[in-house]
Amino acid sequence: MRSLLSTRGLARTSALHPWRVVGAWVVMLVLAIAMVAGIGLDLTTAAEFTNDPDSAKGAELLEDRLRGEEPVTETIIIRATDATVSDAEYQAIVEQTTASLRAMDGVVASVTNYYETDNAGLVSEDQRTTLLPVTLVGTLDDAEKHATEYIDTVNAGRTTGFEIYTVGDVSITEAFNTISEEDLQRAEAFGLPIALIILVIVFGALVAAGVPILLALMAMGISIGITAVVSQVYELSFFVTNMITMIGLAVGIDYSLFVVERYREERRRGIAKLDAISIAGGTASKAVVFSGITVVLALAGMLIVPTTIFQSLGAGAIIVVIVSVFATMTLIPALIALLGDKLDWPRRRKYDAATIAAQNAYDHETIHKGFWGRITRVVMRRPIAAVAITLVLLVGATIPYFDLKSGMTGVETLPESDVKTGFEILQEDFFVGVIAPVEIVIDGPADSVDVQAGINQLVEDMEASGQFGPTTIETNEAGDLTLVSAPLVTNANDEASYETIKWLRESIIPATFTGTGTEVYVSGDSAFNEDLNTVIEDYTPIVFAFVLGLSFILLMLAFRSIVVPIKAILMNLLSVGAAYGLLVLMFQKGYGDFLGFQESPIIEAWVPLFLFCVLFGLSMDYHVFLLSRIREHYDSTHNNRESVAVGLQSTAKIITGAALIMVTVFGGFASGELVFMQQVGFGLAAAVLIDATIVRSVLVPASMALLGNLNWYLPRWLHWLPDLRVEGAAAHVEAAPVAAGGGDD
Repeated sequence: MRSLLSTRGLARTSALHPWRVVGAWVVMLVLAIAMVAGIGLDLTTAAEFTNDPDSAKGAELLEDRLRGEEPVTETIIIRATDATVSDAEYQAIVEQTTASLRAMDGVVASVTNYYETDNAGLVSEDQRTTLLPVTLVGTLDDAEKHATEYIDTVNAGRTTGFEIYTVGDVSITEAFNTISEEDLQRAEAFGLPIALIILVIVFGALVAAGVPILLALMAMGISIGITAVVSQVYELSFFVTNMITMIGLAVGIDYSLFVVERYREERRRGIAKLDAISIAGGTASKAVVFSGITVVLALAGMLIVPTTIFQSLGAGAIIVVIVSVFATMTLIPALIALLGDKLDWPRRRKYDAATIAAQNAYDHETIHKGFWGRITRVVMRRPIAAVAITLVLLVGATIPYFDLKSGMTGVETLPESDVKTGFEILQEDFFVGVIAPVEIVIDGPADSVDVQAGINQLVEDMEASGQFGPTTIETNEAGDLTLVSAPLVTNANDEASYETIKWLRESIIPATFTGTGTEVYVSGDSAFNEDLNTVIEDYTPIVFAFVLGLSFILLMLAFRSIVVPIKAILMNLLSVGAAYGLLVLMFQKGYGDFLGFQESPIIEAWVPLFLFCVLFGLSMDYHVFLLSRIREHYDSTHNNRESVAVGLQSTAKIITGAALIMVTVFGGFASGELVFMQQVGFGLAAAVLIDATIVRSVLVPASMALLGNLNWYLPRWLHWLPDLRVEGAAAHVEAAPVAAGGGDD
């Protein structure tokens, strides 16, 4: 029983009963598919706060005491090439469109037009464009079920000389969903074949290359099934599936890659199949477990942020990482046991004693030869220069980060489409804020002289500011809640809109309503986005402290050192900082045009914090794998310089291959059309590439050469801590020549 609690024992047991293990995983996959088909993924496109900021309080009051659940609205834009609203042909088109929409029972709740209301605000200055305000039936989720039917009805009214578009909650969400699905399919179609090619190059074998792909796909499928169950209880964003695919492909392939290669390495040393599986389980699999725990801890930082977006992304990533770790510990040993040396197909390796002895002698003599051997020799011979050059490069790449401007993007960042064209017409001919008005909720007696005076002054100040369109005022039947609503003249996601929200909250409302005994809340999309920005700013230091603190403790326990975790944290922060800087260069500064990236004046507010959590976890993968091999050799030889060389030489090819796979997967997402997915994909790919090359291949060995045995320093007063030992116990440790430049440090 005790052996089952160790990764070595679990691997051996899985290898002894391979068909049972494979069968269990197949059953889980079938159940997951059945779960998705049966109960479905109950996901939402809405982003909600799990705390109670100003915008949420206002929305709750409106729902409880004025209008019920927030209505789902659309704005139909009809623009004529030559005609004006005074022409009979124009009126006929408008009335026909209105009638078609009203005929959609159970879909459209109401629709009005200029001819029925005589509202001049529904007609553009040149009289060629008019608006039809539409309210749909039910909640956003209800309306989305009829999105295609509604949009097709709108488009059916188009005729020669007249353009008809619809912009609003449903059409924008439908556009984002459609493009998101296309981006996801493109990423999978791009990432999987290239990942397979990289695996074939790394392994030099087709069968071995297919095993990590199989594990990743199985982990993703099971994770989506688990997510289907979780979504019935907790509100999850529809982006959770993108997250599962992205992280599942990356870690699923990487984790199995390390274990399969360690097994093949042990076989090349002459170890019998079952013993080689056990050794791989006690070393590489154990490193996978610690890596997975580190990744989960980093991703758990997103669960702290009180928004459904962060919590959904964090939950999806954590689920797929946990499933991938368990699959690596059990399914991979079982598959290896079934395949055995067929992993090397189409090559046929000889594992006879003479061949193995010759290979081991060759390995012994060439520990500092070859590409990675030469890099190790150069870096460790001149560690100060290597550290200095690396720091200059990474710090230089980080500098643009200080120009980072964050915010929220919306329909304006979509590729060319009907909904974007309609949005641009609104921006040109009307107030673009008409689709997302600012809503000021006054909780107090509307018939109070003070409250009425405050409302009048508020409206006067808003009109005088030049930042708002026409204002409307609505009071509930009880007379104790008033809504002042007005469209912004700027896009809801513009910095100017956020400044207007701050102006209302910090200046106008306190000056107008102080002493009236009322509570006033600013709600609406712009207020929601401003609150989201504030929440992210407030929680960023908390998340950083949480992730860095727990990672420090875990690494200290894993490597019995306080120097290793301090260095790991500093190096990962350098990688993340460089990724942030490159992100600003590619998107804000527009240097990403040659890669097909869309220039954006802002970086999505949630992206930097999201990148930190994901990157810190993923970069720790490589750090744990590299250091576990170094420590494994050091525990047997106590020769720091030699151990660093052996560790780097034995893992460099695999780490680089794993990093290239991650870069490929993330690059597939960066190739999509949604700008925030471009930012996420590029940020992840850039950081992983930097981390696996510059940091792991140069900075880590150089710094370890400088510090010598101090790398493994743990104060005596901490010796009581449990010894978790990531590296486990290898069956052997080959002595290797000391690196050029000196002996043991």
